[in-house]
Amino acid sequence: MTLVSAGRVGRRHGLDGSFWVEDARHDLPEGTDVHVAGARHTVERRSGSAERPLIRLSGIADPSIVRGELLLADDVLADDEWLASELLGREVRGHGRVKRVLDGPSCSVLELEDGTLVPFISDAVASVREGEIELREGFLE
Repeated sequence: MTLVSAGRVGRRHGLDGSFWVEDARHDLPEGTDVHVAGARHTVERRSGSAERPLIRLSGIADPSIVRGELLLADDVLADDEWLASELLGREVRGHGRVKRVLDGPSCSVLELEDGTLVPFISDAVASVREGEIELREGFLE
């Protein structure tokens, strides 16, 4: 299981244990399991907006005691999404391995061992398979 950051526990809202999620990175719909301070909880209530979700977690009556803690979620990536750590070291067919993944202003960028930069977008990347990334025909030519 891979855990990814879904945001941070923010300011309490109301008396039912709800709190605002700071730096939200996922929708966190009801039923989503998250880890906070080493314990697993389930999203029982979800409202607010995508940018500023308001949630209540099972087993947390007073969110002020975990304020500022990371919300880590599993099973939040779609089939066509990858964590940067999953791309590191993958062979880019015919061009070498991924040395690191950079955060660009509009997309992630793969830096290859030879310094070549490849935007991680569908115009450049044809597919990502186990251990290999295939670029679109003629992209780096």
